[in-house]
Amino acid sequence: MTQLATERISVALTCRVLKLCRQQYYRWLASPVTPAEWDQAHRANALFDAHRDDPEFGYRYLHDEAGAAGVSMSARTAWKLCSTNAWWSSFGKKRGRNGKKPGPPVHDDRLATTDEHGVTRHEFVADHPNEVWLSDITEHWTNEGKLYLCAVKDVCSGRIVGYSISDRMKSSLAVAALDSAVARRRSDGADVAGCIIHTDRGSQFRSRSFVHAINRHGLAGSMGRVGAAGDNAAMESFFALLQKNVLDRQSWATQEELRIAIVTWIERTYHRRRRQDRLGRLTPIEFETIMTTAVELAA
Repeated sequence: MTQLATERISVALTCRVLKLCRQQYYRWLASPVTPAEWDQAHRANALFDAHRDDPEFGYRYLHDEAGAAGVSMSARTAWKLCSTNAWWSSFGKKRGRNGKKPGPPVHDDRLATTDEHGVTRHEFVADHPNEVWLSDITEHWTNEGKLYLCAVKDVCSGRIVGYSISDRMKSSLAVAALDSAVARRRSDGADVAGCIIHTDRGSQFRSRSFVHAINRHGLAGSMGRVGAAGDNAAMESFFALLQKNVLDRQSWATQEELRIAIVTWIERTYHRRRRQDRLGRLTPIEFETIMTTAVELAA
């Protein structure tokens, strides 16, 4: 209609031919985007931001995250917007032939080495603390639902330098674990800049917030291959110990009960009482104390 108006055809005549109401046209001209459309765009933007941060979330979790961000809507509206834009959980069932594959790495694999036979392996070796860290997430059921643990392990000493526990497996779980590791090391006077943090390709570790946390702390990200459990075997060995010594020892009634048990085992038993052969039968805390003393004497 605007184009016809530029050709000197009156709006009244155009509306009469097209059987349109002039009042409706002028209302649209004054406000091309209706308040309802504007609200819908804000809702879609909030859902998209939540999906980009945590690609494993389904529409129900995205609906919760949008509400927490101050953008309210019904669950039905959230489902409709997610369905229209194909914002499906990366852990959900595949839809047709276009099901999502595991996401691409956001970092190079800095720990992989290839031998003379062309076989790629990983060397989880570090001569000093804060050279290489590993991180992963494990989960366990309680009567109140699942509890998730994200831990950060120093390859040199085997110490769990940081961890975070939550009832939601969000990217913030991984970010909190990394932040706690950096804070603990810096409180001890250590410089963690340049330390490699190696993870798998879980969506929490590929999230924008986790990548920003790595850059903010001056760390170097590293990411293993898809579906290769051995790429993070050193971290999984710790989780196997945790499974055997804590998680599977009893059924857990509450999440808080399990949370306390995990923290107690890490800080009291694993760090200070469990001796490791590769550390010369020392505990992680003893090993780091001796190494720190040796460095200070050498200086």
